[in-house]
Amino acid sequence: MNVFRLAGDVSHLAAIIILLLKIWRSRSCAGISGKSQVLFALVFTTRYLDLFTAFISAYNTVMKVVFLAMSYATVYLIYMRFRNSYDSENDTFRVEFLLVPVIGLSFLENYVFTPMEVLWTFSIFLEAVAIMPQLFMITKTGEAESITTHYLFFLGLYRALYIANWVWRYHTEGFFDQIAVVSGVVQTIFYCDFFYLYVTRVLRGKAKMSLPMPI
Repeated sequence: MNVFRLAGDVSHLAAIIILLLKIWRSRSCAGISGKSQVLFALVFTTRYLDLFTAFISAYNTVMKVVFLAMSYATVYLIYMRFRNSYDSENDTFRVEFLLVPVIGLSFLENYVFTPMEVLWTFSIFLEAVAIMPQLFMITKTGEAESITTHYLFFLGLYRALYIANWVWRYHTEGFFDQIAVVSGVVQTIFYCDFFYLYVTRVLRGKAKMSLPMPI
């Protein structure tokens, strides 16, 4: 495992921990898209179906369990424990617009046409767009709390570091996973505008990140 992969995993873990702590400490899930969190839980579920059938390493197994547990814990907090604070009126992204094409692509673009492989491909494609309901919610409300933007920053950083990981592996191992790389690049592109706003506004100490009003 190279440093980019490790740093990417740490960033991914940090993002989820930040989100969970934000919800638990504030006793509120205001500003958090429950739809995005359900999609991420679906991503981990379909990707880690091999948890009990294939052993790669202790690190790999532990991370799978952690990501699964934390993703479902987040969904539980949003839809059960603190459901009264959930902003369903602004979490209105039509997820079927994501799921239908992702399911179609999973059947058309995969390495081996088997149930496990199709579901793994589905998880890769879905992860690339799972954040869209959250970004849509921020755009709709016009602002986001700084702690929510920290979560998004680390989530985007995780994808950027994984691109570096793939470049490293290609040069050192000759390894290239077209599906994962293309999906990762697409996902990182979604974060580009957010990264700019994060650096220019949130890091300057503002409690909330307001989006520029359209002309």
